[in-house]
Order: sequence, then C-alpha cells, then structure tokens
Amino acid sequence: MLGLLINEKEIKELHYLMKREMDEILFDLKDERIDNIVKRAMEERYKILFSLFKRIAPPRECFEYTRSILNKQEKG
Repeated sequence: MLGLLINEKEIKELHYLMKREMDEILFDLKDERIDNIVKRAMEERYKILFSLFKRIAPPRECFEYTRSILNKQEKG
C-alpha cells in the first residue's frame, strides 16, 4: 500500500484526467470494430481507473460512471 499527498489543484487535475480517460474507454467499448479481447483489457483498465476515481470524486459523480448502471441504461 502506498500513500500520496496531493493538493487541491492536483486533485482537480487527476479528477479531470480520469473522467476523460473513462469517457474515452466507454465510447470505445461501444465500437463494434474493436475485438472482444481488446475490450476486455479496456474493461480491466476502466475498473482500475474507477477504483481510483472513487477516492477523489463525490459519490454523485461516481454513480454516473458505475458500469453496471451504464450497461442497464444502454440495454433498456
């Protein structure tokens, strides 16, 4: 386990970068041209980013990026 001290400006930057990366992954997961093996790797990366994102983002924002909810919205 590692500890990290960061200031508010750095938190905002991390927040922005993680949101942008997660949005890009979600967009790419919808692309039918991408192979399933690649999509599985992207989903693993998304899980890691989301677990980090939960530590710095407000709960309301985390809710927007929860994969199980996003999948239900797309299907329903």
